Amino acid sequence: MIVITGPTAVGKTALCMDIARHFGIPVINADSRQIFRELKIGTAAPTEEELQRVRHYFVGTLSLTDYYSASMYEQQVMRLLEELFLTSDYALLAGGSMMYIDAVCNGIDDIPTVDDETRATMKRRLAEEGLEALCEELQRLDPEHYSIVDRHNPRRVVHALEICHATGRTYTSFRTNTRRERPFRIKKIGLNMPRELLYKRINTRVDQMMADGLLDEARRLLPQRGLNALNTVGYKEMFSHLDGTWTLDEAVERMKGNTRRYARKQLTWFKKDTQIKWFTPDDKEHIIRYIQDTD
Repeated sequence: MIVITGPTAVGKTALCMDIARHFGIPVINADSRQIFRELKIGTAAPTEEELQRVRHYFVGTLSLTDYYSASMYEQQVMRLLEELFLTSDYALLAGGSMMYIDAVCNGIDDIPTVDDETRATMKRRLAEEGLEALCEELQRLDPEHYSIVDRHNPRRVVHALEICHATGRTYTSFRTNTRRERPFRIKKIGLNMPRELLYKRINTRVDQMMADGLLDEARRLLPQRGLNALNTVGYKEMFSHLDGTWTLDEAVERMKGNTRRYARKQLTWFKKDTQIKWFTPDDKEHIIRYIQDTD
């Protein structure tokens, strides 16, 4: 399995199109937001033309209101890989969502699916009681997870409490961090470039998103802004503009700055993985030789 990853806007899509066509294989998308069909512009999802040129899996296959998790993604991708390896020696997984890539490469803890009633209850409690109160409850129910969870991230706090209430067990009890063996080899390819060039590409991408209609896309999604999938760079800034908090120019500049910060966060995560071999996105020939090298 070829894994192509790297920070946002580095050029993964263009390279993956070339790699997929060279080996005659589809792209398995590993972007946790591009999987939602309503989020086309703000996630820089593959265009219709690109989707016609190369088959993509896990692009626009879910609605924002559908429940989904990294564990579900792992299971679905593993089933898909069984089929793809019947007809090809290669499969291509590509994207920048660190947890999704780790789930496929290493496995993820089998966290139970939360029922709709529990999710609705916790969502209501977050709105009514606030994050601080839920953090205090998590400290009582699962002090071990409370000590390590990002207590400023409502999604992570709420999810841990959902598991506690739905199962009667602590969230910690389901976290084994056991690495799973895979029945195939994995080659991880990271794309990077000088920081100033990456930042320029990010700024250009944001300007292109605005030209493509990101504001209108965000306006259509405004009634659903409470959904976790919309707690995302790009949509958050547009919502703040639509609220009257920032001018459009201010929102765009905030979006550029927050995207640059997200890219740094991605690189920090990826640099911890010593299995990743780093290239520049225009080094296609060397990347193909590296993929074909059997050593």
